[in-house]
Amino acid sequence: MSRRIGAGILVVLVVIGSAMAANHVYERSVISGVGYRSHEMVGMTSDGYDGQKIVKKVSGSGSFYDRTEFEMDSIDDTINFTQEAEFEYFPTSYQTGKYDQKWMDKTCVVNYDAGGVFTEDYTDVESLLKETQISSIGNDTTNSLEAVVSTDVIGVVHIGWLSVEKGEKRYFEVGRSVEDAVGVFSIDKVIQLLSNSTCDPSRVDWLPCI
Repeated sequence: MSRRIGAGILVVLVVIGSAMAANHVYERSVISGVGYRSHEMVGMTSDGYDGQKIVKKVSGSGSFYDRTEFEMDSIDDTINFTQEAEFEYFPTSYQTGKYDQKWMDKTCVVNYDAGGVFTEDYTDVESLLKETQISSIGNDTTNSLEAVVSTDVIGVVHIGWLSVEKGEKRYFEVGRSVEDAVGVFSIDKVIQLLSNSTCDPSRVDWLPCI
Protein backbone atom coordinates (compact mmCIF):
# COMPACT_ATOMS: atom_id res chain seq x y z
CA MET A 1 0.00 0.00 0.00
CA SER A 2 1.61 3.24 -1.11
CA ARG A 3 0.94 6.68 0.21
CA ARG A 4 0.09 9.29 -2.42
CA ILE A 5 -0.42 13.02 -2.14
CA GLY A 6 -3.62 14.39 -3.65
CA ALA A 7 -7.31 13.74 -3.38
CA GLY A 8 -10.08 12.34 -5.52
CA ILE A 9 -13.73 11.82 -4.67
CA LEU A 10 -16.49 10.22 -6.73
CA VAL A 11 -20.07 10.27 -5.47
CA VAL A 12 -23.03 8.76 -7.33
CA LEU A 13 -26.60 9.01 -6.03
CA VAL A 14 -29.69 7.49 -7.61
CA VAL A 15 -32.86 9.32 -6.52
CA ILE A 16 -36.42 8.16 -7.21
CA GLY A 17 -38.97 10.99 -7.18
CA SER A 18 -38.49 14.58 -6.14
CA ALA A 19 -39.88 14.02 -2.62
CA MET A 20 -38.04 10.77 -1.88
CA ALA A 21 -34.53 10.15 -0.60
CA ALA A 22 -31.99 8.15 -2.57
CA ASN A 23 -32.68 4.43 -2.27
CA HIS A 24 -29.27 3.53 -3.69
CA VAL A 25 -26.08 5.29 -2.62
CA TYR A 26 -22.55 4.72 -3.89
CA GLU A 27 -19.40 6.59 -2.86
CA ARG A 28 -15.78 5.93 -3.71
CA SER A 29 -13.09 8.21 -2.31
CA VAL A 30 -9.31 8.31 -2.35
CA ILE A 31 -7.87 10.93 0.00
CA SER A 32 -4.22 11.42 0.91
CA GLY A 33 -2.18 14.25 2.36
CA VAL A 34 -0.52 15.78 5.39
CA GLY A 35 -2.38 17.80 8.01
CA TYR A 36 -5.56 17.45 10.03
CA ARG A 37 -8.56 15.45 8.81
CA SER A 38 -12.03 14.73 10.19
CA HIS A 39 -14.71 12.66 8.45
CA GLU A 40 -18.02 11.11 9.50
CA MET A 41 -20.39 8.90 7.52
CA VAL A 42 -23.77 7.45 8.54
CA GLY A 43 -26.03 5.21 6.47
CA MET A 44 -29.21 3.21 7.10
CA THR A 45 -31.51 1.16 4.89
CA SER A 46 -34.54 1.57 7.19
CA ASP A 47 -35.67 3.87 9.95
CA GLY A 48 -35.95 2.78 13.57
CA TYR A 49 -34.31 -0.42 14.75
CA ASP A 50 -34.64 -2.43 11.56
CA GLY A 51 -32.59 -3.12 8.45
CA GLN A 52 -28.87 -2.32 8.13
CA LYS A 53 -26.91 0.60 9.62
CA ILE A 54 -23.33 1.87 9.47
CA VAL A 55 -21.51 4.61 11.38
CA LYS A 56 -17.96 5.59 10.36
CA LYS A 57 -15.69 8.24 11.95
CA VAL A 58 -12.08 9.21 11.19
CA SER A 59 -10.03 12.08 12.63
CA GLY A 60 -6.44 12.95 13.46
CA SER A 61 -3.33 14.84 12.39
CA GLY A 62 -0.26 13.71 10.47
CA SER A 63 0.05 11.92 7.14
CA PHE A 64 -2.72 9.76 5.71
CA TYR A 65 -3.83 7.70 2.75
CA ASP A 66 -7.45 6.51 2.83
CA ARG A 67 -9.31 4.67 0.09
CA THR A 68 -12.93 3.76 0.84
CA GLU A 69 -15.81 2.34 -1.16
CA PHE A 70 -19.34 2.43 0.20
CA GLU A 71 -22.56 1.11 -1.35
CA MET A 72 -26.01 0.99 0.26
CA ASP A 73 -29.36 -0.11 -1.18
CA SER A 74 -32.54 0.33 0.87
CA ILE A 75 -34.64 -1.82 -1.50
CA ASP A 76 -32.27 -4.80 -1.45
CA ASP A 77 -31.47 -3.99 2.22
CA THR A 78 -27.69 -4.23 1.78
CA ILE A 79 -24.57 -2.36 2.90
CA ASN A 80 -21.10 -3.01 1.48
CA PHE A 81 -18.04 -1.16 2.77
CA THR A 82 -14.32 -1.51 2.09
CA GLN A 83 -11.40 0.56 3.38
CA GLU A 84 -7.67 0.57 2.75
CA ALA A 85 -5.94 3.11 4.96
CA GLU A 86 -2.56 4.19 6.28
CA PHE A 87 -2.26 6.76 9.09
CA GLU A 88 0.89 8.17 10.71
CA TYR A 89 0.54 10.59 13.60
CA PHE A 90 2.49 13.80 14.12
CA PRO A 91 1.44 17.36 15.09
CA THR A 92 0.83 19.86 12.30
CA SER A 93 0.67 23.64 12.29
CA TYR A 94 -0.93 26.08 9.85
CA GLN A 95 -2.01 29.70 9.86
CA THR A 96 -5.41 28.53 11.09
CA GLY A 97 -3.88 26.93 14.17
CA LYS A 98 -2.12 23.90 15.57
CA TYR A 99 -3.47 20.37 15.29
CA ASP A 100 -2.19 17.70 17.64
CA GLN A 101 -4.59 14.77 17.70
CA LYS A 102 -3.64 11.13 17.47
CA TRP A 103 -5.62 9.22 14.88
CA MET A 104 -9.04 7.73 15.54
CA ASP A 105 -10.77 5.33 13.13
CA LYS A 106 -14.11 3.87 14.24
CA THR A 107 -16.59 1.67 12.37
CA CYS A 108 -19.83 0.08 13.55
CA VAL A 109 -22.21 -1.96 11.37
CA VAL A 110 -25.52 -3.24 12.72
CA ASN A 111 -27.68 -5.87 11.00
CA TYR A 112 -31.01 -5.97 12.81
CA ASP A 113 -32.32 -8.65 10.42
CA ALA A 114 -29.52 -11.05 11.37
CA GLY A 115 -29.26 -9.87 14.98
CA GLY A 116 -25.58 -9.07 14.46
CA VAL A 117 -23.20 -6.22 15.29
CA PHE A 118 -19.59 -5.63 14.21
CA THR A 119 -17.39 -2.93 15.78
CA GLU A 120 -13.84 -1.92 14.78
CA ASP A 121 -12.30 0.95 16.78
CA TYR A 122 -8.77 2.35 16.82
CA THR A 123 -7.96 5.29 19.12
CA ASP A 124 -4.80 7.12 20.25
CA VAL A 125 -3.19 5.77 17.09
CA GLU A 126 0.43 6.58 16.25
CA SER A 127 0.52 4.27 13.23
CA LEU A 128 -2.21 2.31 11.47
CA LEU A 129 -2.15 0.19 8.32
CA LYS A 130 -5.46 -1.54 7.69
CA GLU A 131 -7.71 -3.27 5.19
CA THR A 132 -11.36 -3.88 6.09
CA GLN A 133 -14.20 -5.44 4.09
CA ILE A 134 -17.76 -5.50 5.44
CA SER A 135 -20.94 -6.90 3.87
CA SER A 136 -24.35 -6.68 5.56
CA ILE A 137 -27.44 -8.23 3.91
CA GLY A 138 -31.08 -8.63 4.91
CA ASN A 139 -33.67 -10.46 2.81
CA ASP A 140 -36.45 -13.03 3.04
CA THR A 141 -34.17 -16.08 2.89
CA THR A 142 -30.78 -15.26 4.43
CA ASN A 143 -29.53 -12.46 6.67
CA SER A 144 -25.80 -12.05 7.16
CA LEU A 145 -23.09 -9.74 8.49
CA GLU A 146 -19.56 -10.56 7.37
CA ALA A 147 -16.30 -8.73 8.09
CA VAL A 148 -12.66 -9.35 7.14
CA VAL A 149 -10.01 -7.31 8.99
CA SER A 150 -6.24 -7.10 8.48
CA THR A 151 -4.43 -4.54 10.66
CA ASP A 152 -1.00 -3.42 11.81
CA VAL A 153 -1.41 -0.81 14.53
CA ILE A 154 0.38 1.13 17.24
CA GLY A 155 -2.33 2.41 19.57
CA VAL A 156 -5.53 1.27 21.28
CA VAL A 157 -7.62 -1.45 19.61
CA HIS A 158 -11.23 -2.51 20.19
CA ILE A 159 -12.72 -5.10 17.82
CA GLY A 160 -15.86 -7.05 18.62
CA TRP A 161 -18.97 -8.77 17.38
CA LEU A 162 -22.29 -9.64 18.99
CA SER A 163 -25.04 -12.06 17.95
CA VAL A 164 -28.46 -11.66 19.58
CA GLU A 165 -31.63 -13.68 19.14
CA LYS A 166 -35.09 -12.35 19.96
CA GLY A 167 -37.16 -14.93 21.82
CA GLU A 168 -40.84 -14.78 22.67
CA LYS A 169 -40.26 -13.05 26.02
CA ARG A 170 -36.69 -11.70 25.97
CA TYR A 171 -33.50 -11.19 23.99
CA PHE A 172 -30.57 -13.49 24.59
CA GLU A 173 -26.98 -13.51 23.39
CA VAL A 174 -26.06 -16.29 21.01
CA GLY A 175 -22.41 -15.24 21.08
CA ARG A 176 -20.01 -12.39 21.72
CA SER A 177 -16.34 -11.67 21.10
CA VAL A 178 -14.47 -8.53 22.21
CA GLU A 179 -10.79 -7.88 21.52
CA ASP A 180 -9.15 -5.03 23.48
CA ALA A 181 -5.45 -4.28 23.16
CA VAL A 182 -2.99 -1.44 23.79
CA GLY A 183 0.43 -1.40 22.15
CA VAL A 184 1.89 -2.75 18.91
CA PHE A 185 -0.20 -5.43 17.22
CA SER A 186 -0.85 -7.26 13.97
CA ILE A 187 -4.44 -8.52 13.74
CA ASP A 188 -6.27 -10.66 11.17
CA LYS A 189 -9.92 -11.60 11.71
CA VAL A 190 -12.71 -13.16 9.66
CA ILE A 191 -16.22 -12.83 11.11
CA GLN A 192 -19.48 -14.31 9.76
CA LEU A 193 -22.84 -13.84 11.47
CA LEU A 194 -25.62 -15.62 9.59
CA SER A 195 -29.34 -16.04 10.20
CA ASN A 196 -32.22 -17.44 8.17
CA SER A 197 -34.93 -15.61 10.10
CA THR A 198 -35.68 -11.99 10.87
CA CYS A 199 -36.02 -10.24 14.22
CA ASP A 200 -38.92 -7.89 14.81
CA PRO A 201 -38.05 -4.22 15.42
CA SER A 202 -38.50 -2.74 18.89
CA ARG A 203 -38.93 0.72 20.34
CA VAL A 204 -35.70 0.19 22.30
CA ASP A 205 -32.43 -0.35 20.49
CA TRP A 206 -31.90 -4.00 21.34
CA LEU A 207 -28.73 -4.26 19.28
CA PRO A 208 -26.30 -1.39 20.09
CA CYS A 209 -22.64 -1.12 19.11
CA ILE A 210 -20.41 -3.02 21.51
